[in-house]
Amino acid sequence: MKLPWLAADTPFPPPETALSEPDGLLAAGGELTVTRLRQAYSNGIFPWYAEGEPVLWWSPDPRMVLPCADFAPSHSLRKLLRKLARDEHPHASVQVRVDTAFADVILACSQARKTQHGTWITQEVRNAYIAWHAAGQAHSIETWIDGRLAGGLYGVSLGKMFFGESMFARVTDASKIALAYLVGFLRAQGVAWIDCQQQTSHLGSLGAAPIPRAAFLRHVRTVVREAAPDWHPGWLDAAGRLHPLPPPA
Repeated sequence: MKLPWLAADTPFPPPETALSEPDGLLAAGGELTVTRLRQAYSNGIFPWYAEGEPVLWWSPDPRMVLPCADFAPSHSLRKLLRKLARDEHPHASVQVRVDTAFADVILACSQARKTQHGTWITQEVRNAYIAWHAAGQAHSIETWIDGRLAGGLYGVSLGKMFFGESMFARVTDASKIALAYLVGFLRAQGVAWIDCQQQTSHLGSLGAAPIPRAAFLRHVRTVVREAAPDWHPGWLDAAGRLHPLPPPA
């Protein structure tokens, strides 16, 4: 089967037609505009490619999903989260914030890990998602420790669906703290699933599991039409409430 090539105005082929080898490759070409990205995610498609390649679009089968109700932090992380909940206040030394440093988060996520050669989060990708953030649908969840960005994640919110993209940590468990608080926020907002895209043992240890693409697409195509959560810059408490940022101390 020949891989479809997308011009600027070419619609995506049905995600059900994605190639099984490599797993879920659907099409190539096109540009990372906000409009194109919104069309992709609304149909269970995401971009993933290396520097120097054309944009490659994917819809794998199965799809890794973290149901918010199934989030399973480790014993040590649960203990840490309980401590943070006891200590939370607007000027706590450890604080989880939303949308206060999106560009910094995506840049940190793009830094190549020791086990990787290069990164798929290229300057082109960063620019595209920063533009989507400015349009109000890409968001960062950030763990701050003593006033410094220690870890976090970014993703996309469409309707009642959150699509996770990437995480980073400069301090042990900082990204997991951000994920735990994101789960609490999404549950409070009626968002049932976080898309994790591809299968990893790390995500599996936190409660994510693969589901058939058909089931994933049915869910996404329904919930992206619903009202989205109320995202705005602020700090999250352990109950998933998003508070305005306090004035500087």
